[in-house]
Amino acid sequence: MKGKKLNFIAQEMGREINTMGSKANDAGIQEKVVEMKDELEKIKEQLLNVL
Repeated sequence: MKGKKLNFIAQEMGREINTMGSKANDAGIQEKVVEMKDELEKIKEQLLNVL
């Protein structure tokens, strides 16, 4: 059950990151968005390993 909740939270984080990226008109923010996406993918991989 906790795995589903963690996956849901990760999905929501991804949506929020995408929203920031689409609304940002600044190259620095766009750069951070890409970094956040990369880090979120690492988190998702770790979730798969743990659950």
